[in-house]
Amino acid sequence: MPIKTRRWCVPGEPDDGWRVLICRYRPRGLPKAKETWDEWRRELAPSPDLFDAFYGKGQTPITLDAYRARYLEEMQSQREIITSLARRVDAGETVTLLCSKDCILEPVCHRTILAELIQSARGT
Repeated sequence: MPIKTRRWCVPGEPDDGWRVLICRYRPRGLPKAKETWDEWRRELAPSPDLFDAFYGKGQTPITLDAYRARYLEEMQSQREIITSLARRVDAGETVTLLCSKDCILEPVCHRTILAELIQSARGT
């Protein structure tokens, strides 16, 4: 089954499977009853330092290549979680990675990089 990516505010589809929120912070003001995910894995989001570096908070923004490299480095410590998601996919389950409602550039979003990591961790 596939690995899908989308923003958490996009309505779920019947074939979304296991929906995982991968934002550092839970969406503000959203009641638990309106959560659109099955699991929240904040540790799969970029660190606050990386987020600040990418958006240039207090510094010159880093490049997309630098962002990708640093995110990949950060995810080395999350191999166990990534492997568990890869096992779900190997078992035939769809995994949908959900990011911020404000993250509209999917090709440069960490959810796309994480989907690649999960795919590469698959045993099949």
